[in-house]
Amino acid sequence: MGESDFTISFTVDQAPDAVFAAINDVRAWWSGSLDGETGVPGATFSYRYEDVHVSTQTVSELVPGRRVVWHVDDARLSFTSEPDEWVGTDITFEILPLDAATEVRFTHVGLTPRKECYEKCSGAWTFYVSNSLRSLITTGVGSPNPLA
Repeated sequence: MGESDFTISFTVDQAPDAVFAAINDVRAWWSGSLDGETGVPGATFSYRYEDVHVSTQTVSELVPGRRVVWHVDDARLSFTSEPDEWVGTDITFEILPLDAATEVRFTHVGLTPRKECYEKCSGAWTFYVSNSLRSLITTGVGSPNPLA
């Protein structure tokens, strides 16, 4: 297995500003409870999905229409032997304008195949980013809970 950070991307017909707005409407595409601001530089927000995942992120970069980065300050994943393996990682969204479209490139920097949570976490990110976030961008409605 390589040391590559988990990355996925997709292309939509929407403008970069619309993509940026959707990414920052986290409650509309990511399941669980969220407390705090997600679209303000330097803001901290906490995320909880039952007792499975609890984390705190700081919005470390926010470039309208271009880039969003969340730095994971604290985390507890109940399904791993090292529940804090997300701590110090960065969750990034690159927004890349193309001729008549926009590419969204998601990377969880530090989530590599060597991490115990890689399989479950990459599967969850694939659903939330490629399906729920993409749906929010293209239709205005996300699907934040795959069990709902």
